[in-house]
Amino acid sequence: MTGSRTSRRGNAAHRLYSVVVFVVLASLDNVAIGLVPPLYGPISGALGVPQRMLGLVTAVSFLVSAVAAVAWAYVGDRTNRKPLLMVGTLVWAAGTGGSAFATGFPTFLAAQLVAAVGLGAVGSVGFSVVTDLISPRRRGLVMSFWGLSQGVGTLAGTLTGGLLGATDWRRPFLLLTVVGLAATVAYLLTYDIRRGQSEPELAAAIEAGVDYDYRITRSDLPRILGRRTNRWLILQGLTAQAAFGSLVWLPVLFAERAQGQGYSTATAVVVGSVFATLFQLGGVFSIVGGLAGDALQRRTPRGRALVAAVGVLAALPFYLVLFFVPIRIDVPDGGGTGAVVGAVLASVVTEPTVGLSLLTAVVALALTSANSPNWFALIADVNPPEHRGTVYSLGNLVNGVGRAAGNGLVGAAFHALRAAFPPPLNYAVGLAAFQLFFIPTGLMYWLASRTSPGDIAAVGDLLHDRADRH
Repeated sequence: MTGSRTSRRGNAAHRLYSVVVFVVLASLDNVAIGLVPPLYGPISGALGVPQRMLGLVTAVSFLVSAVAAVAWAYVGDRTNRKPLLMVGTLVWAAGTGGSAFATGFPTFLAAQLVAAVGLGAVGSVGFSVVTDLISPRRRGLVMSFWGLSQGVGTLAGTLTGGLLGATDWRRPFLLLTVVGLAATVAYLLTYDIRRGQSEPELAAAIEAGVDYDYRITRSDLPRILGRRTNRWLILQGLTAQAAFGSLVWLPVLFAERAQGQGYSTATAVVVGSVFATLFQLGGVFSIVGGLAGDALQRRTPRGRALVAAVGVLAALPFYLVLFFVPIRIDVPDGGGTGAVVGAVLASVVTEPTVGLSLLTAVVALALTSANSPNWFALIADVNPPEHRGTVYSLGNLVNGVGRAAGNGLVGAAFHALRAAFPPPLNYAVGLAAFQLFFIPTGLMYWLASRTSPGDIAAVGDLLHDRADRH
């Protein structure tokens, strides 16, 4: 650490503004991701390509964004992060704007890939910044908002694409481009967050005007992967996201149930979508999971990992109930979308099986949502400030692989199960089987609870030594 002039820390309002900006803008990459799928039909018609080609664009964009995030994070852990975030934001805004003006498939693909490269910066570099804004005592709570904002971003992207793009598919892309430019201005107004400023071990030195000038190097990478808790936090993404990835088929399960009760395909699709949206409400309880992790972490350094382990394991039986308990669907077949949605919402209180299913889903998702904020917070706890963005991006890359595998393989499983289990039972059996991936996920969090105390203590000692050297 070296002495230097202290940069402006900002008052409490400025710090709150900075936290809000980074948490809200973390959702933008998910807005961009959720924007395209609802528009597959009109975009394929305008560009003259099959819809499956646009699905390929989405899949490749996921991969490019995840790989680019590793590079952005590594550079962010070595340099000034604020300009890097602004550049990344401008890159994805340019790609999004280019998508709106694309006149052919190659141009649209190229624009989407440019946007994907820029989007990789938002989550990975932004995560590193947010961990330096929040003290370890409150990391779980703030990271629950961080994770929740990303889920809200996906829903907002889907809604924006479906509503604004109904008559003109280019309009949502233009809107998001403007939002990206506004985000760049919002970054400008945040104060310069100093690396390591939230760490208690460094507080006195930083307050005295000392810069934390340690940066990641290539020689650090084996050390990062050699940290045992990091290995468990990264690897759990394969199994956890395989289970989570399969849940995108929930609308199909409930649509098939509606069709099995004699409803038309159009009505069944609306029913499935509304039920699936309602069931996502449990994700709001990630805030409780974050608070629980903070509280238990203050009692034992195993706390966050134990909360995550218990959450994902305890959710399993609730998912099984959700998939197999029959529900009675009573909606006006062939009615308008508003009438069907209203009937589904009313059935929550008038039809006991629907109310039970909703309660079961909310509990299941509330329990599994403890995973996200405690995963984020643990990465910050067991790594020094200059490693966090890189570790987060590596974990996110593995998460993407797990989610893609879960989403793809469960579709093949449904088809294979059809011979033995007629629809919708094949969907219920397939989804139930994929939730078993939560068992190794819980086991890896339990193993992380055994290694994290030592890794947290090692990081604390390292930061103490660096603070004393100034």
